[in-house]
Amino acid sequence: MLLAGAIDGLQFAHDGRELRGTIGLADLSRLAEMSCKTSGMGYFLRGCLNPAGKPSIEVRVEGSLELVCQRCLEPFDFVVNVDVMLELCNDIGGIALAEDEIDRVLAESEMSVARLVEDEIILVLPQVPRHEKCGVEELVAQQQRVSPFGVLAALKKRDGD
Repeated sequence: MLLAGAIDGLQFAHDGRELRGTIGLADLSRLAEMSCKTSGMGYFLRGCLNPAGKPSIEVRVEGSLELVCQRCLEPFDFVVNVDVMLELCNDIGGIALAEDEIDRVLAESEMSVARLVEDEIILVLPQVPRHEKCGVEELVAQQQRVSPFGVLAALKKRDGD
């Protein structure tokens, strides 16, 4: 018997099944621990055989996460748009020894849909979340415009008074 929210990876791929839905932050515990926020992420899973004839799962995820900028510590929206093909492998050794660019996951009889989706979201997150143009950069630029000679002149005037 399958757990709720789980798929039998190989069977799902061989049968060409499809699954779609929306997953909330309550089911994305690692993202919640990273202080990410979302009203929900849409996902689509499709089982298939890849061009090499290997069982695979296509994973698509779309949505938006609220991240915290590491420069100014203000929140900002990060758009998530994932479209990846994951080849299913029967053993972890096959994944570790692979010397190509194919994304692989361990095929299990009870693969968590939430974990599959969350793994792919985490892989696209920026290493250091920050705004494209952060308010801190503008403040630094303004400070750099102040001439050090202007500061010296002000000190000299004050000493001369």
